[in-house]
Amino acid sequence: MDTSGAYGGGKAGGAFDPQAFAQRPQVIVRAVCWLFSVIVMGCISAKGWYVSKVDQQEYCVYNDDTNACNYGVGISVIAFVAAVGFIAGEYIFDQMSSVKTRKHYVLADMGFSAFWAFLYFVGFCYLSNAWGKTESPPPGTANNMQGAIAFCFFSIFAWVACAFFAFQRFRMGAEAAFAPAYEVEGAVGSPGSFPAYPGAQDSQPTYSEPPFSHQQTGNMDYSAPTY
Repeated sequence: MDTSGAYGGGKAGGAFDPQAFAQRPQVIVRAVCWLFSVIVMGCISAKGWYVSKVDQQEYCVYNDDTNACNYGVGISVIAFVAAVGFIAGEYIFDQMSSVKTRKHYVLADMGFSAFWAFLYFVGFCYLSNAWGKTESPPPGTANNMQGAIAFCFFSIFAWVACAFFAFQRFRMGAEAAFAPAYEVEGAVGSPGSFPAYPGAQDSQPTYSEPPFSHQQTGNMDYSAPTY
């Protein structure tokens, strides 16, 4: 089976073009996801924790909710690794000679991206709610905490875009898979023509006119015989 162009990828074994690869929408959006994950992870890791003067314990700035900080950092770390992995997968995708392997990759991409967009939506709601309940954040932490919330919101759309591009690839592959079933090979020239029966000696494939077409119809002049 010819796998060139299957599921929106290039021809397997083709030459690698770094410039064209960097300009792919999938690669650009993955790089944006990677950047947003670094920002969220950096904002929370740098200023998301403070040491209480009362018991000398470390607490999360988001309303002293440790789970809020852990959740934001956790989904960002996994998003960071996944973004790098999918960028590498974009390079490997064109080298995949199996249509089934490409299909599995596209389905994994679509499922993971949609799921992570949902997790970032939950994280945005969670952190926003915790920040709204924070009464007196430590000095110098507000910008980082608000920045983490903002880029959680931006990450939702970035991962939705990844899922959308994966869905487009899946649809292209599905349409290509069913297309050959409707192709007609050896079609005859005009509609209404009658193909010759198999094994006929005559090379003419169709009847140009119906039988007995040479007979005339209608009124005919009659001449009386002469005696």
